[in-house]
Amino acid sequence: MMTQDVWEVIWLSLQVTTVSVAIGMLAGIPTGTLLGLYSFRGKRIVVALIYTCMGLPPVLVGVVVYLLLSRYGPLGALGLLFTPEAMIIAQVVLVTPILAGLTMSAVQAKERAYWETAKSLGASPVQMMITIVREARGGIWSGVAAAYGRAISEVGAVMLVGGNIEHHTRVMTTAIILETRTGNFTAGLQLGLVLLAISFLFNSFLMAGVLNQMKSRRR
Repeated sequence: MMTQDVWEVIWLSLQVTTVSVAIGMLAGIPTGTLLGLYSFRGKRIVVALIYTCMGLPPVLVGVVVYLLLSRYGPLGALGLLFTPEAMIIAQVVLVTPILAGLTMSAVQAKERAYWETAKSLGASPVQMMITIVREARGGIWSGVAAAYGRAISEVGAVMLVGGNIEHHTRVMTTAIILETRTGNFTAGLQLGLVLLAISFLFNSFLMAGVLNQMKSRRR
């Protein structure tokens, strides 16, 4: 039976993950869309940077964010270190390149097939962009699912910038580490199963929505 402390940990995990992915979507999806549709000088370098950042080591991100938010860092005056907000910042850094890279790949896969057709029908650039994004939404939502899985399972960065403080910054992944280190393997496994269940439910809900949209458009 789950205690109030466990529900608190689960709720904070959901809050931090959902906010992080939402912010990452606002930054990553438009960036990926523009990169997928347009060519410009230096695009190869930008794309290479995005692909590199898709594999950023979480601990490295945690160290950088820690230094930025520490007392003597450039953002130290904000007092965000060891808060949920610091954990969100670290996770946004991790998930935004994933969303941008996978969105770009999804848009590029549809761009050639739909750009000329939409253009021949007299669509404006904005209308053409909207059309292509709609057709690429399956790949874009797959990117959202990957980003959500990365965020909710993150431990290294959130441990560094959050501090795993009870009733304040303890999330499921850091709680699992704590329970395992204290020899409470049963509790650690239970939290791990909850983590998997949440990821499964989120992905199932996301994919169901995508399939329903595709069926409605075919009709």
